[in-house]
Amino acid sequence: MKTFKVSEITLNVGQSVYLEGETSDKLYTILEGWAFRYKSMPDGRRQIVNYAYQGDFLGLQNSMTDKSPHGVEALTILRLCVFQKARLPSLFEKQPSLALDLTWLAAREERFLDEGLLSVGRRTAREKVSYLLWYLHTRALEAGLTFDNTLFLPMNQQHFADTLGISLVYVNRTLQRLRSSGCLTLTGRTLVIHDKTRLAELAGIDPKRPERRPII
Repeated sequence: MKTFKVSEITLNVGQSVYLEGETSDKLYTILEGWAFRYKSMPDGRRQIVNYAYQGDFLGLQNSMTDKSPHGVEALTILRLCVFQKARLPSLFEKQPSLALDLTWLAAREERFLDEGLLSVGRRTAREKVSYLLWYLHTRALEAGLTFDNTLFLPMNQQHFADTLGISLVYVNRTLQRLRSSGCLTLTGRTLVIHDKTRLAELAGIDPKRPERRPII
């Protein structure tokens, strides 16, 4: 991995790792911070398709096309490890276990896209918001980013709206109802889950134990 690595870079909040339609010869691993992946419409409407944090791999889809099919933006100060895309096949030949790890991460990404499509298309507002909070907390727990069921969420309510396909007003109302249920507390951007089983029930999903995810 050291020989595969090109450099490290740091981005500020709001800066792009890469833009939609951009041609890039780089791949990235997040060393520190949060980012989100999105697609946008010509009039500026945006759909956030997933969130990424330390240990996640960015740009894998770009290795299959000439131009990036989506953009990635920093939610926090973001520190990235940079790799050359052209050297990925030779790395897989030398490190087949790494290829398996990347396949695991790609499969996990597809699973979230399935759930995201279900949320946008069929879940109620309460189920949408409950699932997103449950998902973000579960992923952070896998990476050791939570403390005593507490997680700092760098995204705001507009990010939630752009992820779930509902208005900012609906996001705000739904969060108020979830607070009243007693299963969570969301103060500013600090999320505390008091009853994760209940939150999963509100989302209409079966809770699962955190998985052992590979760290790239």
